[in-house]
Amino acid sequence: MKLDIPYRNRSEAGRFLAQALSNYKSKPDVVVLGLTRGGVPVAAEVASALQAPLDVVVVRKLGVPSQPELAMGAFSGDGAQVLDQEIVHAFGLRDKDVDEVVKRESAEVDRREVLYRSGRPPLDLKEHTAILVDDGLATGATMLAAVAFIRKRLAKKIVMAVPVASVEALGKLRAKVDECVCLAAPDPFYAVGEWYWNFLPVTDAEVVKLLEDTAKRTLTRSAA
Repeated sequence: MKLDIPYRNRSEAGRFLAQALSNYKSKPDVVVLGLTRGGVPVAAEVASALQAPLDVVVVRKLGVPSQPELAMGAFSGDGAQVLDQEIVHAFGLRDKDVDEVVKRESAEVDRREVLYRSGRPPLDLKEHTAILVDDGLATGATMLAAVAFIRKRLAKKIVMAVPVASVEALGKLRAKVDECVCLAAPDPFYAVGEWYWNFLPVTDAEVVKLLEDTAKRTLTRSAA
């Protein structure tokens, strides 16, 4: 597999990632999960290539109040929370400060859960292999929260799959998952977006359409 980065876009990254995951193709116990929102276009390509169902994990970054782009942790739909204590201590944040950010972000998590699922229940992960996909890892905070969320849903195996990640993030995640698939770990690493030519924000409408289209394909395959 010839890999050139930056990737053209998330879809191309997903196709490359699917090649690295080809041993999971057509396995009945495999479920692909995209971290919202940026991971969903990548995950959709993986799900299509592997002929697997697609679902989402709604995770929100918890930004430092004075620097919202800097992640001090992440938060998932079931309340799974991961905090980087070094950052919390470095900024002198109190429990009250963290709780205020969690409260604000939990409202957005709830909104997305309702919108993206459109009445569909989450896919059953018990005794399944869950392939967790994101468009990249900088700090790894959102993926850590996603892994904690999936563990609670009793998946038998968790595979973390990303097109690009920082060395530091991979160090945090390797021991937390059963398998780690990362196509590139450039160093130095400043931001996920620098490894894509097109890194436009993913919209709610795009996420909903990708989920609906993949669900239709899954139903068609099942009927056949």
